[in-house]
Amino acid sequence: MQPHDFWQDFLPPHSIDAHAPLTKAYPATLADGRQLLLPIRTLDGGERGLASLIINQASFAVAEALAVDLAARLAQAKPDIVVGLPTLGLTLAASVARALGHERFVPLGNSRKFWYEDALSMPVSSVTTPDQDKRLFIDPRMLPLLSGKRVALIDDVISSGRSILAGLSLLEKCGIRPVAIGAAMLQTHKHRKMLQDYDPALAETIEACFSTPELQRGEGGKWHERPAG
Repeated sequence: MQPHDFWQDFLPPHSIDAHAPLTKAYPATLADGRQLLLPIRTLDGGERGLASLIINQASFAVAEALAVDLAARLAQAKPDIVVGLPTLGLTLAASVARALGHERFVPLGNSRKFWYEDALSMPVSSVTTPDQDKRLFIDPRMLPLLSGKRVALIDDVISSGRSILAGLSLLEKCGIRPVAIGAAMLQTHKHRKMLQDYDPALAETIEACFSTPELQRGEGGKWHERPAG
């Protein structure tokens, strides 16, 4: 596949065996069996890798299907409003809100507007931008939309857990405890301990369209699932 070909179409169920040695792509599998080929990104040293999803590069059909799938999973929590994490989580959150029948959603941001308050911000980093000194903000004008409401917090991918934890901590500052957390992809299980330590009950509310493991390069340079531990 060419780099721009990823995330454009779903494959039929059982098209690729995720447990077989892989070359450049990992077949993420939805609950209905459809598969989405994700490029494998090599980590430092070259012996470990992760499947990657960049949702704002996906075809509209794929992005919409993931949003509909996630909305159906979150519907059982009966959220009144969706909060989206920047940057790519905003693309998914907006579509999930529409799929839930909502008229709007609340976007968090990394860009400080002059009317924002430092007290309503949190430091944040992620797997894809580990060295950037960023803060997560909420527009004070959005707070009335969240007060007393059932909130779902959404990101595109949950990996280390640092971004979602920053979002949870910021909402906690605002007196908000989400009823659910959602993502298109759970990238490995490294987020589990961080979220369990933060709030075990809330960690159990996470919903995602699919999950992907950490990968390890093996014989012939091919990738396979890295053993746990």
